[in-house]
Amino acid sequence: MSSLLSNYMQKEQQLKQLQNELERLENDERLKAELEFKTKLEELMKEFDKSANDVIELLNPKPGAAAPKASAPSAGGRRKRKLKIYKNPNTGEVVETRGGNQKTLKAWKDEFGAETVESWLVRTED
Repeated sequence: MSSLLSNYMQKEQQLKQLQNELERLENDERLKAELEFKTKLEELMKEFDKSANDVIELLNPKPGAAAPKASAPSAGGRRKRKLKIYKNPNTGEVVETRGGNQKTLKAWKDEFGAETVESWLVRTED
């Protein structure tokens, strides 16, 4: 019976010690920065529909896996972006782009606002 009590008291002491360590960690700015990074990374992964394995593969590709991708230099280790086709209703001008950094599209967004220009999206293709 006393060994059970002794075991209980020992576990209680270990628990208190772990709680103190946990409290110190929670107040550590380095941990706060890492948690913020993890949260932002998870949000970014969700936004781009990527898994942790996709990110690991992208950042640390296997030596054998790099050879097949070398034949497609534009791929750059990631899936090709979808083609978006926009039509300006004011001028009838059409812009086809796979990224948001297209010159005319940026000018339209500056002039009319991003939300308005996004409403001009005619279609998306693979």
